[in-house]
Amino acid sequence: MGAGAVGAYFGVRLQQAGEEVVFGARGRNLVAFKEHGLELKSPRGDFHGPVRATDDPREFAPYDLVLFCVKMYDTDAAARSLKGCLGPAGIILTLQNGVESEARLAEYFGREVIMAGCARVGAELVAPGKIVHMTTGVIEFGELGGGITPRAENIAGAFRRAGIYGELVDDILTFRWSKLLWNSAFNTVATLTRRTVGAIIEDPDGLHLIRTLMNETLAVAKAEGAKLGPDRIEALLDHSQKNLRALKTSTQQDYERGKRLEYDALSGAVVRAARRHRIAVSAMEAVHATLGLLDQAISSKP
Repeated sequence: MGAGAVGAYFGVRLQQAGEEVVFGARGRNLVAFKEHGLELKSPRGDFHGPVRATDDPREFAPYDLVLFCVKMYDTDAAARSLKGCLGPAGIILTLQNGVESEARLAEYFGREVIMAGCARVGAELVAPGKIVHMTTGVIEFGELGGGITPRAENIAGAFRRAGIYGELVDDILTFRWSKLLWNSAFNTVATLTRRTVGAIIEDPDGLHLIRTLMNETLAVAKAEGAKLGPDRIEALLDHSQKNLRALKTSTQQDYERGKRLEYDALSGAVVRAARRHRIAVSAMEAVHATLGLLDQAISSKP
């Protein structure tokens, strides 16, 4: 559900592994899928072939598993379109940015059918129906209540066969906050500065800003119960320096295409949680306000 760069990449790999996959898309992307198939360029193997695509999930329902990959601001509309589309033991696995989608989806489907995960993949939708995959490409996921269940292990098996398995974890809250630790800093700053990850890290002031934002997010994450420490910041910075230097973040890509910005799921999630715990996050508040103004400018264009 939401076959942009992330959803399309994982969908293709599952299809190649023999799974029956439906790509939920819309607009020019949907037209391209139907008329020309999906084209993927990847260091892990290219793909160009037909796919089943629709803008109405009811067309191919019911589903055993839904990878929920839409932007956070499209969550409610996408959830409404999926009502009644799950199979008897169907699961919705949200791979959305931030840490708030699980509760939102539970309002529509009940908490028992929701799982949460982190999509670790560097990919870009370069044209309708055309994806370029650059790095990583795995899913880390788990049950909201913790523990390793048979249904989670079944999904892990499918992911292994598709080559997209990252880890089945029993503390998905920590994993989700770990990803937000990176996204709330790099995704936001890259969008505001229109710089790659590598260019930001190489600039002393840019790196200082990233560290400041990460430290603020870390304080909030720990207050929310995530088991993270300063060593996680260093690990993320080291990984970014070695593997993500050329990356344009997803929100930056949206900005360049004139699309709405998903900033509220990133900086907004941190700011809201910080206010609940009365934690000062002045740098994140400044970034959040600036991104909001930038998003308004995009939305007001004719």
